[in-house]
Amino acid sequence: MNKKRDRLGVIFGILNYINLQHNSVKPTPLLRHSGLSSSSFTEYYQELIGKGFIKEIIDKNGKYATLTDKGFKYLEKYKTILGFIQEFEL
Repeated sequence: MNKKRDRLGVIFGILNYINLQHNSVKPTPLLRHSGLSSSSFTEYYQELIGKGFIKEIIDKNGKYATLTDKGFKYLEKYKTILGFIQEFEL
């Protein structure tokens, strides 16, 4: 049975993918990797920018998403929570 990803898991997935791409990824590959619909992805993406988890860098090659310090901190804390869940078999 497939579990739907919860909101925090979706956010983790987006931020983690940016991190794994050497902290620089264009929005289209990020959308494809997220597994979200275009409209859902746009909502998450705009929220993450608005709350300061990611920022957009625009240069001659296009637009890129990068993590901010707050985004890196989210990844760290989320991984701590996952460790807790696994440790206590929750």
